[in-house]
Amino acid sequence: MPRSWATPPKPSEYPVKISPERADAFATRPDAKVRLALVYGPDEGLVRERVAKLVRSVVDDPNDPFRVAELTGPQIKTDPALLADEAAALALTGGRRVVRVRDADDACAKAITAFLETPTGDSLIVVQAGDLPARSALRKVAEGSPMAAALPCYLDEGHALETVIRDTLAANQIAVSRDAMDFLASHLGGDRLVTRSEIAKLATYMGGPGEVTLDDVMACVGDVSAMTMDDLAFAVADGEAAHAQALLDRLIAEGKPMISLLRSVSRHFMRLHLAGGAMAQGKSGDQALALLRPPVFFKVKGRFTAQLRRWPPERVAGALDVLLQAELDCKSSGMPEIEIGARALLQISRAAGRR
Repeated sequence: MPRSWATPPKPSEYPVKISPERADAFATRPDAKVRLALVYGPDEGLVRERVAKLVRSVVDDPNDPFRVAELTGPQIKTDPALLADEAAALALTGGRRVVRVRDADDACAKAITAFLETPTGDSLIVVQAGDLPARSALRKVAEGSPMAAALPCYLDEGHALETVIRDTLAANQIAVSRDAMDFLASHLGGDRLVTRSEIAKLATYMGGPGEVTLDDVMACVGDVSAMTMDDLAFAVADGEAAHAQALLDRLIAEGKPMISLLRSVSRHFMRLHLAGGAMAQGKSGDQALALLRPPVFFKVKGRFTAQLRRWPPERVAGALDVLLQAELDCKSSGMPEIEIGARALLQISRAAGRR
């Protein structure tokens, strides 16, 4: 019988809404009624970190073969009943089990829907996926079920990135100076695990309680930009097509997703748009740059200022359109993502040279 409009659903029948700010706390202590957690987003390191937290919320040893089952998206697509079978299985050593599903995508939505409609056993299902658009069938299943939760993992930026850096250092009784923070915030954030690794290296370099200065950062983490996407964005905006292509090849070889690279370049152009718009309204260059968070690192301030002259707001808007269309094409056209992204970045680099 359909539910009467006058009868609201029970609290346990509402979908579990997890904001990005709550995702870490939820991963550490998931809601008891949740049987399946989807972890997705462009920050692959953060996805892996939260998946690990969810697994450890149930088992002490994530490598325990009796209490942790490993499946892949293609496996449950081929055999949808496999998910329910693993969820219903009992651990020979006792205790609750975890079923971890790697490399999931929309092709898994049917099997996951079937499981959530008639859940078996008491295992926690942890589904690991990449970046999923809002219209994703997999997201809709997880976001719409009262027995599931979707944990978005977006790139650390601005205040959120500074919080990760500050908290990680504070755990070692280390403070950080403002200029050191500005440098770190400008060069980290593309991958949560890379960020933590670099900050851990910095803490080891410090050797104990104290304050990190810019000199400390440059001595220990000075080459971090080679592992991030910042140089690529600057090369594209400078019109250095050959250098941009070389950086792109390197980042792809390191396993960086093309959509993450496109978004990194987009963020750079959004900063140009904000500063350029402020200058168009009468603010000086220094006043316009002061609006940006994180601030422009002093060693690239000259390049950024030159790019403001090269890229007035209307041209920046055109570059952002190209980047957005490239991201949409990566998700929907069926063409190779690397080819789509490389073409878009080359188009913008060449446009930078036609002032």
